Amino acid sequence: MYRQLIDPLGSPALSAALAALPLVVLLVLLGVVRMKSHWAGLTGLATALVVAVAVYRMPVGQAADGAVEGAAFGLFPIVWIILNAVWINKIQRSSGHFDIIGRTFSTLSGDPRVQAILIAYCFGAMLESLSGFGTPIAITSIMLIGIGFTPLKAAVVATFANTAPAAFGSVGNPIQALAKVTSYSAHDLGSAVGRQSAVIAALVPFVLLLMLDGRRGLREVWPAALTAAVGFSAGQFLCSNYFTYQLTDLAAGVVAIAAVIVLLRFWSPGRGVRASHPATAAAGGEDRTPRIEALKAFSPYILLTALFALTSFHSPVQRFVAGQDVSFSWPGLRVMGTTGDTLNVTTYDLGWLGAAGTILLLTGALTALILRVRLRSALRCYGQALHQIRWAAVTICCVLALSYVMNLAGMAASLGTWLAGLGSAFALLSGFLGWFGVALTGSDTSSNSLFGAMQVAAAHHIGASPLLMAASNSTGGVQGKAVAMQNLTIAATAVGLPGKEGDILRKVIGWSLALLAVFCVLAWLQSTALSWMVP
Repeated sequence: MYRQLIDPLGSPALSAALAALPLVVLLVLLGVVRMKSHWAGLTGLATALVVAVAVYRMPVGQAADGAVEGAAFGLFPIVWIILNAVWINKIQRSSGHFDIIGRTFSTLSGDPRVQAILIAYCFGAMLESLSGFGTPIAITSIMLIGIGFTPLKAAVVATFANTAPAAFGSVGNPIQALAKVTSYSAHDLGSAVGRQSAVIAALVPFVLLLMLDGRRGLREVWPAALTAAVGFSAGQFLCSNYFTYQLTDLAAGVVAIAAVIVLLRFWSPGRGVRASHPATAAAGGEDRTPRIEALKAFSPYILLTALFALTSFHSPVQRFVAGQDVSFSWPGLRVMGTTGDTLNVTTYDLGWLGAAGTILLLTGALTALILRVRLRSALRCYGQALHQIRWAAVTICCVLALSYVMNLAGMAASLGTWLAGLGSAFALLSGFLGWFGVALTGSDTSSNSLFGAMQVAAAHHIGASPLLMAASNSTGGVQGKAVAMQNLTIAATAVGLPGKEGDILRKVIGWSLALLAVFCVLAWLQSTALSWMVP
């Protein structure tokens, strides 16, 4: 049995610096050295193992077991999601229906910048509401290519847009996880997060325009960005505070799309920009595609939404699917926290039937039938998908193994403890702790489980609102989604750029840190002059 160490060197700052070393190595190798992602992941994992064993005195066997469990989590559910999402796209392409999607969006607006907001920001939120783990990134990035964007730009836009809905993803999983480790109800936490997220999410469409077309994009398309932002924020705030936090992202996406559609009835970009893809050649012109074929083209997303709804909301189907879940303690892994309690991370959950990847697999099979793709062709597409993601699978397994080793050894806790020791300045930096947790794990849910209780304890220590600090962990964490290795790999693989995660990282990390800084100031103001914003 290994018991976690928080300050193995007798200096919180030095222990925290060494604890952050594996993630720093990973990010530098990707963003500066431009090393292939799977080699960077392996190097980061090796660094984490060395620090865990040499500094935190974790037994070699326990460290290895933790790494294997993390790799297993990388394969299922993460790689399982990517594989089947890529397969669906290849089926659509083989039948010729993928191009219809671009033509359909072009009927709303011939401007690809507006289309990008509708697809990545609005529709992506609807997908995130039902399935996290990078599924919206994989799907929307592919859709953006379909309307004419280059693979790199599509990956960058889809990755950053996914930060807006992350706090309420997967039917509110991050909020539920936060409620488990704090003394607050999920309703109160959802309300608090909704008031913060509505502000930060409103900035995302403007950043997307800057990514797509610089200042000209802002000058020409700001009405669409503003309309989407207001609709999205209103949906998030109202649903999380006055209805139910589980449906927050769905409400935000639907309201934002509806608002933009209304705007486009009497406004269009002045000069505009045309995408190079044939699908956007006609600026908002009439689409001559038969309606039945257009419906078939969107059938994967309709099926995906319906299947996730069936398995996510309370119903006989949901109860049956949940009943098939299998959980077990990872063999040989025995780790206690500093309080002597066995860590939940040592339990492996195999929810095979209700997993997002399984639902995507079923969606793909039904899509093949609807699009009349022959069995042999569908199987060939699956083989192509497997070949495409082979190195991405290695990268994801390495990064999740690194994350598990850091969490189990106590490295993540060292960082949290050091930040909590900053006193009143912690209110300004609590969002950074959430950002770091998501950058490390790729999941706002995991970050909340990791640091939620620590945020509450630190708040009591400095005299701040514990509810505010807990919510700040979740809201601050969403910007970490843009730099999380697993999300970068999902984006790169989905658009056919495996090994180019570093290129995506360099284009999003500045914006991620900029919005994080804005949020940290907002959280600090909430702890002082804007205390009325806290429920």
